Amino acid sequence: MGERDAGARRARAAIPDATIARLPVYHRALAAIADRGVATVSSDALAAAAGVGPAQLRKDLSLLGSYGTRGVGYDVEHLLGQIGHELGLTQEWPVVVVGVGNLGHALAHYGGFAGRGFRLAGLVDVDPAQVGTTVAGTRVRPVAELGRLVAEEQAAIAIIATPAAAAQQVCEVLVGAGIRSILNFAPVVLGVPDEVDVRQVDVANELSILAFHEQRRHPLVEAVHS
Repeated sequence: MGERDAGARRARAAIPDATIARLPVYHRALAAIADRGVATVSSDALAAAAGVGPAQLRKDLSLLGSYGTRGVGYDVEHLLGQIGHELGLTQEWPVVVVGVGNLGHALAHYGGFAGRGFRLAGLVDVDPAQVGTTVAGTRVRPVAELGRLVAEEQAAIAIIATPAAAAQQVCEVLVGAGIRSILNFAPVVLGVPDEVDVRQVDVANELSILAFHEQRRHPLVEAVHS
């Protein structure tokens, strides 16, 4: 094995979080390019489709050991498979959703899971009015069955879509059942062991960031409210 291959292995072992966060964007852009029947793509074209700079794209992909071919670009199918492998999308991941309110219903009906390697493995709710109903072809089960559901479906990932007050307790049940990856929509910071990964989705926070930038585009509005 050459020095270049060994270097690529070492780089992959320490991919920065910021690069990891961009990999799904590259994967989605490549999938769209592949759907158009394009066989190769330049770094400039792929960067534009992903909304990043070409230098950033090339740096990120070099961490995966993918350098493209000068004058030709990247093989779309190969790079799509390579990024999919790095992201773990070459296998199916069973996902459990806890909380079947408006957000839970929307997540259950989301058609993008299957196409990205995720399968809705179960829905759970504490509300007796929800338990036993069927949403998107999946029966809603009570929280008391959460641990058994995780074991039966060999679920690896859970989504918390409960009110903030219930999120920590639900999180602890999930962790106790063996879940190590959680996507949290509840507006609360979860306390978890070091081996558990939590991704926080807080719409209000994201809107606040947009408001920050919007306010600075309109300094007169800022002055009126000060």
